[in-house]
Amino acid sequence: MKKTALTICAALICAAPALAAEGELPVTKPPASYQKTDDAVNSLTEMQKYVTQHDGTEKPFQNEYWDNKADGIYVDVVSGEPLFSSKDKYDSGTGWPSFTKPLDPNFVKEHQDYKLGIGRTEVRSASGDSHLGHVFTDGPKDKGGLRFCINSASMRFIPVAELEAQGYGQYKAFFEEKK
Repeated sequence: MKKTALTICAALICAAPALAAEGELPVTKPPASYQKTDDAVNSLTEMQKYVTQHDGTEKPFQNEYWDNKADGIYVDVVSGEPLFSSKDKYDSGTGWPSFTKPLDPNFVKEHQDYKLGIGRTEVRSASGDSHLGHVFTDGPKDKGGLRFCINSASMRFIPVAELEAQGYGQYKAFFEEKK
């Protein structure tokens, strides 16, 4: 099962340049342009710092985005890296925001986590190195079978109407109706 999640994610990462060429992914800033700074870390709430900097987990059903249904994107609360889209969010019944895939796989990284005595695949932001959550292979089969179970405290939500003003205008096309 672990191998399957990693294989699928690796396929997504390899496919990213091809998808961008086909117009599926917008052209984004390179991952290196997003950075973790002392100022950003110092401005975090205690919960955000606990989750992102100390690999913590917030309580299910008692977090900001578990039931957010607005259109927009979720970015790393530390670096601003674009992580997930509301288009890929679904109700997994777990009490945490769940997504079928990252918005752009170049902005997330995975590694094995054995902190609870069992192997899990941890998800972190690529440049900010923020702990985001974990990816599991029990997601919707028709969407690839992955469930990115992400802590709200690791993300900031940007509604579609604010994408341009906050520097993420390239993602507006994801939310425009195709005619």
